[in-house]
Amino acid sequence: MPATPPSQFSLLKQRRFAPFFGAQFLGAFNDNLFKTALVTVITYDALSWTSMPVGLLNNLIAGLFILPFMLASATAGQIADKYDKTSVMRTVKLIEIAIMGVAAIGWFSHNLWLLIAAIVGMGLHSTLFGPVKHSYLPQHLADQELVGGNGMVQMGTFVGILTGQLSGAAVISSGTVNIPLIVSSTLAVALLGLVLTLLMPRSSPAVPELIISRNPFPEIVRSLKFSASNRDVFVAMLANSWFWFFGSMILAQFPVFARDILHGSPEIFAALLTAFSVGIGVGSLSCERLSGGRIHLGLVPLGALGLTIFGVDLYVAAGQPMLALMVLKTLIGNHFRVLADCFLLGVFGGIYVVPLFALIQTRSERSHLSRTIGSMNILNALFMVVGALIAMALLSAGVSVPGIFLFTALANLLLLAVLCRVQPAYLRAARDWLTARIRGRRLVE
Repeated sequence: MPATPPSQFSLLKQRRFAPFFGAQFLGAFNDNLFKTALVTVITYDALSWTSMPVGLLNNLIAGLFILPFMLASATAGQIADKYDKTSVMRTVKLIEIAIMGVAAIGWFSHNLWLLIAAIVGMGLHSTLFGPVKHSYLPQHLADQELVGGNGMVQMGTFVGILTGQLSGAAVISSGTVNIPLIVSSTLAVALLGLVLTLLMPRSSPAVPELIISRNPFPEIVRSLKFSASNRDVFVAMLANSWFWFFGSMILAQFPVFARDILHGSPEIFAALLTAFSVGIGVGSLSCERLSGGRIHLGLVPLGALGLTIFGVDLYVAAGQPMLALMVLKTLIGNHFRVLADCFLLGVFGGIYVVPLFALIQTRSERSHLSRTIGSMNILNALFMVVGALIAMALLSAGVSVPGIFLFTALANLLLLAVLCRVQPAYLRAARDWLTARIRGRRLVE
C-alpha cells in the first residue's frame, strides 16, 4: 500500500492552505455550536422559551437549517464560478458575523423566533460556503496534493462538527443557561474565521462573464437534469442523499431521546452525539482497508444492512426499563448497548456513504463535477427537509421517539432492496466482497 504523501500535513504550514483550512473548520464548528446550543436549551429549558411541543420544534429547527441548501445551492455554485473565491469567503464570513449579531439579540431578549431566523441564516451561510470550499482546493493545490488536501478538509469538517455539537450541548450542563458565553463564543468564532480569510491568497474567478440567474429555480432544474443524464452517478447521488435523510431522522430525535427515554442530563445527549460522530469517522477511515484501496460498491449494501440492524436494535434497547440517568458514568455502565448502537450506526453509515461519494467523483464528467456536487447538495437538502417533515408528522400522530428509530431502520431496508433492484452491480459487488473475505480467511487457516 502506498505511503502517505508527505505533503498532506505540511500543507498546514502553507498560506495557500492553512488559513482556508482554519476558516472552513470554524464555519462547521460555529454552525453546530449555535444549532446544538439552541436545541439543547429548548429541550432542557423549554417552558421559559416556548409552549410548542419540544419534539416538533427540534425537528422544525433541523428542517429550517437545511432549507437554504435546497433553494440556494445552484445560485451558490454560480457565485463561486463568477467571483474571486477568496472574496466570496470573506463576504460569507461577514454575513456570519451579522447573523451571530442577530442571534445575540435573540438570546438576550429571549426571542425564540429571532434565534430561529438566525438558524436559517446559518444554513444560508453554509450553502454559500460549500461550493467555494470544494472549488478552492483544485485552484491552489497540485494534482498530487488534492487527495491529501481533501482528506485534511474532511477531517477538519468532522472535528468541527463534533466539537461544535459537544460545545453546544455543554452550555447548560450545570443546569443553567450561560447566554453570555454562547453569544461571546459564536461571535468570536465568526470574527476569527473572517481574520483567517484575510490571510488567504486571492483566487481568480473561473467564469467572470457568467450571468447569475435572478430566479434560482430554473438553474436547479437544469442542474438536476444534467446530473440525471448519467444513470450510474444519479443513482449514487440519490443513495447518498438517502443517508442524509436517515441521519436527520435519527439525530434530530437525540435531545428528546436523551431526556425522556434515557431520563438523562445534557451530558447524555452529548454522549449520543459523540458515539454517532466518532462512528462516522471510524467507518469512513475503514473503507480504504475494507476495499483494498479502491472503490468497492459492495460496501454500500453492507453498510445499508448495518444501518437497519443497529437502527432496529436501538429501538429494542430503548424499550428496556431504564433507571434515571443523571451522569454520563451511569449511561456507560448500565446502558452500553444504547451507546454501542449509536456508534455502530455511525460506523456503517461511513462504510455506506464513502464509496458512493467516490463513485460520483470519478464517474462524473470532470467539466461538470462542481455542478454535479451542487445538484447532490440540493438532493441532500430535499431529503433532509422531507425527513424533518415526516418526523414531525409521526410525532404529531403519537409515534414515540423509539418508534421513529424503528420506522427509519425499516424504511432503510426498503431502500436497500430498491437499490439492489435498480443497480444489481451493488449486490454482485457485495457478494464478491464477502466471497473474497471468506476465501481469504480460509487461506489463512
